[in-house]
Amino acid sequence: MKKREVDHVLRAAGRITRETQFIIVGSQALHGKYPDLADEIERSAEVDLFAKDHPEKTDSLNAIGVFSSFHESYGYYADPVDEETATLPQGWRGRLVNLPPGDTEGVRGLCLDPHDLAIAKYVAARPKDVQFNRQLVARKLLDRQRLLHLLAATPVDESTRSRIEQAITADFGEK
Repeated sequence: MKKREVDHVLRAAGRITRETQFIIVGSQALHGKYPDLADEIERSAEVDLFAKDHPEKTDSLNAIGVFSSFHESYGYYADPVDEETATLPQGWRGRLVNLPPGDTEGVRGLCLDPHDLAIAKYVAARPKDVQFNRQLVARKLLDRQRLLHLLAATPVDESTRSRIEQAITADFGEK
C-alpha cells in the first residue's frame, strides 16, 4: 500500500467521523517513519486505525472497511480497531510518529514507532508478522537492543517474553 492510499483512507475516515487524528497501529504505520518504503514490505490492503480522541467513533469506519463499496472501488480499506488490538510496550503513545503531510484534508495520522510495531508483531507471531519483522531486520530498520529494551516494558507472560527474545535473536542472526 502506498502512502497516498493511506492518505485517502485518512481523508475518508475524517469525513465519516469528523475526527482529525487517527492512530495507525498496523503495518501501514511504517509510513510514519518510512513513507517511501518498498511495497513488498507493506502488502496488506488495510489501514488498522482508531480515532485518537473519540475511539467510540471508530466503528463507523466499517463504512470504508472490508467488503465495503470503498474497498471494492479502490482495493484497500480501513480496518477499524481499538487500543487493545495490539499488545504494545508501555509508553508507546509517547513514541508515536506523525505521518508526513499529504492529501488528507487536515486529518493527521499518528503511527506506531517501527520498534513498537515490531514488538506487537512479535507478540502476535502470525506467519505474516514473522515475515514482516524479518524484512524489517534485513533492511536494517530495527535495532536489536532497542527491541529487547521495549520487550522488557511489554505486558506479556514469561513464556511469551522468552519466545520473543528467541525470535529477535534468530532474526538478527545471533546465537
